[in-house]
Amino acid sequence: MEWTVESVEPQLGRFVLSHADGQVESRSIRWLINHPDAQMAKEVKAHDGSGHGTQPRAVADLTPEQRSRARIRAEHVLEAMTGFRSGHPSRAQPGEPRPAYDPDRTTLTERRLVKVAELKAMPPQEAEMLGLRFMSLRTLERLSSATGESLLLACADGRWTRRSGGHRSITEEVREAIFAVKKECKDRARIGTAAKHRLLHQYMKEKFPQFPTEKIPSRTTLWRVWHEWFGPGGGRQRYERSADEAEEAGVARRVVVHRPGQVLALDSTPMPVKLRETVFGDAVTATLTLALDLYSHSLPAFRLTLQSDTSVDIAMLLRDVMLPLPMREGWGEEMQWPYPGIPADVIAEFTGCGVAALPFFAPETVTTDHGSPYKNHDLVDAESALGCNILPARALRASDKFAVERAFSSIKTLLFEHLLGFTGTDVADRGADPEGDAVFTLARMEHLIASWIVQVWQNRKLGEYAPAWGPGEDHSPNSLFAAAMLQGGFSLQIPGPELYYKVLRKHHVKIHPRRGVKILGLWYHAEVLDEPRYRLPSDRGGKHAGKWVVRSDRRDRRQVFFQDPVVHDTWHVLRWNGLPPEGEIPAFSDTTAANLLAYVKEHKLGPRSDKELLPVLLEILNSATPVSQWPTQPQKRERAARSRESSRAQAAAADWGGHRAAEPAAWSEQSRTVAKAVDATRRQRREAAQLGEPVAPPLLVDSLRHRRLFLLPDRPDEDGDDTSEEHG
Repeated sequence: MEWTVESVEPQLGRFVLSHADGQVESRSIRWLINHPDAQMAKEVKAHDGSGHGTQPRAVADLTPEQRSRARIRAEHVLEAMTGFRSGHPSRAQPGEPRPAYDPDRTTLTERRLVKVAELKAMPPQEAEMLGLRFMSLRTLERLSSATGESLLLACADGRWTRRSGGHRSITEEVREAIFAVKKECKDRARIGTAAKHRLLHQYMKEKFPQFPTEKIPSRTTLWRVWHEWFGPGGGRQRYERSADEAEEAGVARRVVVHRPGQVLALDSTPMPVKLRETVFGDAVTATLTLALDLYSHSLPAFRLTLQSDTSVDIAMLLRDVMLPLPMREGWGEEMQWPYPGIPADVIAEFTGCGVAALPFFAPETVTTDHGSPYKNHDLVDAESALGCNILPARALRASDKFAVERAFSSIKTLLFEHLLGFTGTDVADRGADPEGDAVFTLARMEHLIASWIVQVWQNRKLGEYAPAWGPGEDHSPNSLFAAAMLQGGFSLQIPGPELYYKVLRKHHVKIHPRRGVKILGLWYHAEVLDEPRYRLPSDRGGKHAGKWVVRSDRRDRRQVFFQDPVVHDTWHVLRWNGLPPEGEIPAFSDTTAANLLAYVKEHKLGPRSDKELLPVLLEILNSATPVSQWPTQPQKRERAARSRESSRAQAAAADWGGHRAAEPAAWSEQSRTVAKAVDATRRQRREAAQLGEPVAPPLLVDSLRHRRLFLLPDRPDEDGDDTSEEHG
């Protein structure tokens, strides 16, 4: 806490302290002198009032030319002091000492006077060039107290390394304007110095209208000040903003890696070599996923997947980091476990097989980019199950994973460029037919990369990646890992086979008595689910109370895995319902199952309930027995009544001697409706039978030529018959 001395009472031997929050205390001077944290104040040298101190200059601050000129001056001083230009008789040059500087015959003062006379006799241009024109006796006496580098710096011209005087045009108002422009430019697009200079003028004009315009710094001065205060500013705007946000949030600290497995970097990239699925298959592109230990730069695991990788592949990659790599066919004894402290026989006893020379450990922190497989919730759950801390890299900031990015480039230049089917970095650099040159299958390429990592990468000398505790030593990933084992030991933890199930995706489901469990649209069953203990809900509580946990591998949807609730080391395999014996159905992934379910849904092939089938049933009933034909409907009774009336009229006409009977009103309306429908049908048929374009109606002029427009017809007579004649 910081306190302020308000007053001192020496006659009473006490003083009064006050704090910013208003707290006041009175203490004795004896308490202050005997306080354990009290220290003597250090002597502070006075400065020139420039506001900042300057570190002492060194010989490295001089240029090679300036260093040579200062060394010539120092040689003259040493010759006046000792008689030898090197300063010691053991390093005497030919002809030394000269008679005038012989220490056995002359005194120090005589030698200095001779040196002053010699320098004055030098040509003016040479003396001016070397800075010896004004060297006097007093100067030689003053320089006699310096030796070594101090003498060299004393002979150097002070103007060469003088302190920067700053910029007098940068006043408090201009300084405020520069910082305001800097803050404004952070959220804008990147602009040049000229635009910043105009913004500076705008700010000064609006905020300080009385400030003289001619005293505002020029664009060159602004560029120099900007470079001195904020650096060259060569970064991208998005990176500058993210760095400022990280600094404001307090997370811009450096991560110091000092042991293997502390930080593991993961990344994926399309492999620049065309592969074949089988020996006679088509050429395909694979994805290479690497796991790089940032301490030793070892590659403890990698994965090759066709097309893009998934969260399951990355989870299995983390599992491979924790497991030792077994020896493969064709690997000799030079590729076996070589690290000290733990013999290879001990590890082979735990694993049951020989172990290759590749480190394995439990990763503590995993850093990845923001690709969709790395942000998947299943991978996050798997990393949590393995006990890993997740440290995502900043978006669009490759420098956070520079080590693994550098590893991809090294593998390309050291291995992939020498293989057939290499596609190059860019499409323009691609060969004539890389697909035709592809000869490696996926399994063969995986074996080749594993052999190259164990034999070449792990034993290759690291250049600028040497550790801090051995900057001048030569190290490889294997030697760094061995040194870490000797310094901090090695925890031999080989996970069991159940680690495979822990990194799989979890599903909380209920068990159907006859059908089993439903996982992502598919039903799975096994005989173990028929036991009475699985007919009841699970004893689990919490968010998924009453449900069972089933894990699935999205790379193969033919089966899922169920952990026994009593014996936790036992995992039951639940196969897809209706699946024939093993070996008859090929494996299908999560993508294939999703496409299958989408196809079934699109073509309406899936099972549907009675509610979903109701529209189809209504269409069938409407075509068979429409509502209008129901006996109980009113229209049906009206048609029956009209039929009875028609039959009665026909009987009456026969009884009356064949006279035509009057039609009922309803029947006449129905006959007119039928006639209109027949006419409409005939008109549609004629229009459909016409060929070519439709004929336009006649013009009004043509119609006036056939009849008179203003001729009125005669009035009809009383009987209602129209007796008017037609006039043409």
